[in-house]
Parts: sequence; structure tokens; C-alpha cells
Amino acid sequence: MAGEPLLRLENLSTHYVSAQGTRVVRAVDEVSLSLDAGKTLGIVGESGSGKSTLALTLLRVLPPAARIVGGRMLFEGEDLVMKSEAEMREIRGKRMAMILQDPMASLNPLFMIGDQVAEPIRAHEKTPRTAAWARARELLKAVRIPSPETRVRQYPHEMSGGMRQRIVGAIGMSCRPRLLIADEPTTSLDLTIQAQYLSLLRELQREHGLALMYAGRLVESGSVADIFNAPAHPYTKALLGSIPQMSDPTQRLTAIAGQPPDLAALPRGCSFAPRCPLVRDRCRREAPPAFHLGQGRMAHCWLAEEAGAERSAVGAA
Repeated sequence: MAGEPLLRLENLSTHYVSAQGTRVVRAVDEVSLSLDAGKTLGIVGESGSGKSTLALTLLRVLPPAARIVGGRMLFEGEDLVMKSEAEMREIRGKRMAMILQDPMASLNPLFMIGDQVAEPIRAHEKTPRTAAWARARELLKAVRIPSPETRVRQYPHEMSGGMRQRIVGAIGMSCRPRLLIADEPTTSLDLTIQAQYLSLLRELQREHGLALMYAGRLVESGSVADIFNAPAHPYTKALLGSIPQMSDPTQRLTAIAGQPPDLAALPRGCSFAPRCPLVRDRCRREAPPAFHLGQGRMAHCWLAEEAGAERSAVGAA
């Protein structure tokens, strides 16, 4: 439908449930967001805040203990929650692909690089092996792998970490998906290679927006400039405050007080309340809904209401 976002999540929830059913971890808790075609959306948060689970939920490749318990995932107008496994296999790798943070978890050590890059092309486009390998060489060249004619016949252990991560990126882009999910793809790389890899991704897709997630819940969203220049949620401010300042190497890092909450026993009210320096009594009692701040910005914080923001009817945290 014209004007519809490429991806829209509506109150999406994914929980991990113990074998006895006595422990429930709300890894993704009523998340609502949208992503337009040709745009980039960043999800930022501490380790354990639900980012990877959200990515796995989108592709429907969750571990056995996890299950989608509510909400919708509308991708090109189709609800992925309602798709069969056979239908999802047609979508994964072709219309939607993923780059994992550990390239060795994605690459098979027993197969040549050319076969692995060509595999999704052959599977989804029924391309002959020779033509698929030709595309594989083009993809390696596109992600700045030197001597792609030679590299396609090598194995993962013969590559550096940076090269392996670029190859995983080439596999993700091999069938020209409409949506590419990158789950912390620079985690295993050193700083120099990280910068090169991010520069490559920026060349492939210009950055447009940033969203922040905490304890499986979306707490703030907006453009990159708005988030960095005028963060509205205390958690956003705390995350930005913990970034090292390269201009002053003597400055001590500012840590966020306390620890992320147990997702199986979230506190009443706002999940960030026990660690928030601006906490109010209401924060401990009631979970804040989404408040619109204007120009596409949103924050789940009672302070936003005090600032006169309009409450959203969708995506309450």
C-alpha cells in the first residue's frame, strides 16, 4: 500500500518461558516502531536489553524457549507472525536478511567462501552455480575484499576477522533484500576495522534515524540529530553520558548506576525507575505510555508529559 512503511511493529512481545512454565522473561515487551523503505533505524541499549531477541523475532528464528506472545510484525503489508515456517523460509535471505555479530557463527568452516556467498542466490533465485559464483565475486568486491577471484576459493579460517565480517555482510546482501538486520556487526572487530566496516555500511545505506530500547521496551525514538543533541529520556541521557570523549582522554567514564533489571521480574512502573536520577513516585507506580514530542519524536517518560507532550494511543510501555 502506498505510503505504508516497509516494516511496522505493533505492540510486539517475545518472552522466554522455562520448561516448567514458572519463569517468564519478557525480552521484548510491547514494542511498536516503524521503518520506511530506504531508511535506517538504530536500536541502542545495554547488553541484555532485548536487541538481539528483537532481531531474531523479526526473522522468526527464535530458540525453543522463546515465543512471540503478542503483537504484529507487518513487513511489506504482511504479518510475519501469521506466516508458516515454509513461508518464512522464502522470506529469509531473500526479502529480509541478517548480519550476526560473530561471523564464525554464520560461516561454515568446511565450505569455500564462494559456495557460502552463492548459496542464498542459488536457493532463492535458482541460479546455476557458475553464475552464482560470478555474483559472489562481485559481492566480495563490493564489500572491499581484495583479490575476490582468489578469496572465493578459500575457507573462513584463511581470512582475518574483518574480512570474515565483510563476507557475512556480502551473504546478507546477496539476494538484494528489502530489509537488512545488523545485530551488532562490529562487536568482534578492533576499532580500526569497526570504522571501516561502518563506513562501508553507510555507503550502502545512509543513516536516518535512531531508536533506543531498554529492558525490552522502547523508551525513545527520533532522528540521530535529535537523540544526540536533545535526548528526552533519562536512560538516553545516561547512555550518551557513558560514551568516552576522545577529545579529553583524562576524563573518567560515567557509569549508569545499578544494574539492568531482571527481565523475569521487572519492577512495577517504569523499568528504569530504580536507576533513574530523576525518578518520581509516579514512575515507580505506573509505566509511562508513549508521549509525542513533535517532528516524529517519542519518549516513554512521565517527564515528557510534564513538558506538554501529547500521549500516543499506540505502543504504551
